Amino acid sequence: MSFAHILAVGISCVALVAALRQTRKRVYPLPLPPGPRPLPFLGNALQLDTKRPWLTYTAWGKTYGNLIYSNVLGIDMIIINSETVARELLGKRSAIYSDRPVIRTNELIGVDFNTGLLPYGETLQQHRKIYHQVLRAEACVSYKEMYSRQANQLVINLLNTTVADDLQKQIQVYSASLIMAVTYGHVAHGDKDPFLARADELFGIVMRLIPAEKAAMFTAFPFLEWLPAWCLGGDYALMGRSRELSQQLFNEPFDEVKAQMVQGTASQSLVADFLSQADDNTDEDTMKAVALTGYLAGMETIASVFHSFVLAMVLYPDVQARARAEINHVVKHDQVPSIGDRASLPYLDAILLEVLRWHPPVPLGIPHATTQDDVYDGYFIPKGSKSNVLRLPALSRDENTFPDASRFDPSRHLTIDGQLKESIVNSFIFGHGRRICPGRWFAENVVWAAMATILSVVHIDHSRDPHGHRIEVKPEYTGGVAM
Repeated sequence: MSFAHILAVGISCVALVAALRQTRKRVYPLPLPPGPRPLPFLGNALQLDTKRPWLTYTAWGKTYGNLIYSNVLGIDMIIINSETVARELLGKRSAIYSDRPVIRTNELIGVDFNTGLLPYGETLQQHRKIYHQVLRAEACVSYKEMYSRQANQLVINLLNTTVADDLQKQIQVYSASLIMAVTYGHVAHGDKDPFLARADELFGIVMRLIPAEKAAMFTAFPFLEWLPAWCLGGDYALMGRSRELSQQLFNEPFDEVKAQMVQGTASQSLVADFLSQADDNTDEDTMKAVALTGYLAGMETIASVFHSFVLAMVLYPDVQARARAEINHVVKHDQVPSIGDRASLPYLDAILLEVLRWHPPVPLGIPHATTQDDVYDGYFIPKGSKSNVLRLPALSRDENTFPDASRFDPSRHLTIDGQLKESIVNSFIFGHGRRICPGRWFAENVVWAAMATILSVVHIDHSRDPHGHRIEVKPEYTGGVAM
C-alpha cells in the first residue's frame, strides 16, 4: 500500500472519530428551532450551497420560518430571517449575543486581528474606543475635502473608461484609494499601487476561506491544519501567502505614517490623528489592527454598494433623472455637491438607503455567538452556538416592511412632503447592539459623495453595441462576504 493510501485511510479514520465526537446526542430542555433534518456525522453540510449559502437559507426560510436551526459538522447554527427577531436577540439581548464564534481559519490566514472577528472582551472595547475617537460622526465630516477630491478623480476616470471591466476596476480603485487616503494619508497611484495590489490579493484569498461554512471543517476536524498544504488543495494552499500579505499590510503603511510624522510630512489621516494624540502607554499594534481592519472592511463593501448604485441608475432612469433634478435645484450649476449639501438633498439620501436595502453588501452579516443558553419564542438556543447568521436579504426583501421589495424605489424612504423618514435599513445593514459597525458614518459619506458627484456630472446609461443598439443588463451578483 502506498504512502498516499495509508495517509488517506488515516485521515478517514481520524475524521470518522472526530465526526462521531461532534455528533453525540445532546438533550435539551426545550425544542430547538425548526430546521432541515441533519445527516449522520455531517449534519446539514451537504445541503448547503457553499458558494451562495444565502440561497440555501432562503429556501429553508420558506419552509421553516424566521428562526432556523441547522448543524454543520457538529457546529450549531441559528439563522435569523426577521428584523424583529434580530432586534430582540442581537439588540435587546446583546449581553449574550455579542460574541464571535472561534473560527480557527481566521488565525490560519492571518486575519485574527480584525475588529469584526474579535471575541467580545477588552481587546474589542479598545478597538471600538479608537474607532469612536477617529470615526465618530463629527470626525468623519472633517474629511469632506478628501471625499470630494477622490470623487472628482473617480468621475474623470469613469469618463475615460469604455469597457465594463474597466468600469468595475475604477470603482474598486476609488473605494480602496479613498480609504487608504483617509486611513493612512497614502496617495495611491491606480490599481498598480503596491499597497492596493497587496490588499486586493489578500482580500481575494480571505473571501474564499473565511465563510463559516468552509471554516467549519477546521473546527470539526482540527487535525487538518497539521496536514501539508498540498493535501488540502486549491484555496487552502494559499494560507501561507495570506499570512505574509497580512503582516506586510499590518506594518508597512502604519510605519510609513510614523516616519512621515517624524519628518513633518504626514497628511491628515486616521493613523496620523491617532499618533498625534498617543502617549507612552499607547499600544501601536492595536491601532495597526484598527487601521487595517477599517481599510479591508471598507474597500470591498463600499465598492459593492457602489456597483449596486450604478446598476440601479441604469435600470431605473426615472430615479436618476429625479436625483439630478434635485441636485440642480439645490446646488449652483457650476458646482458639485459636497457633504455640506447633504441635508438639503433628501432624495439622494433616500437613494443611498434604497441601494443598501436592495442589495445588502454583506448578505449574511458577520456571525454572532451565544455566551449562555437562551430561550426565544419557546425554542432553545444552546450556549456556544457557533453562528447566529443574520440573513440580510430576508430582512431587506420582507414584503410586509417593503412592499414590492424587488423594485428599486427610493420614495419608500420619504414622507409625503419629500423629507427623509426614520428607516430600519441602517439598523440591519450596519449591525445590532454592541457589534454595530463603528465606521457606518464614514461609509455613508464616502458613497454619498461619489453618488452626488457622478449624478451632477455624468449620465449613466446602457452600453451600446457597434450598431448603436442598447445592450440589456442582466443583474447578477457573485458570492462572498461582500457581494
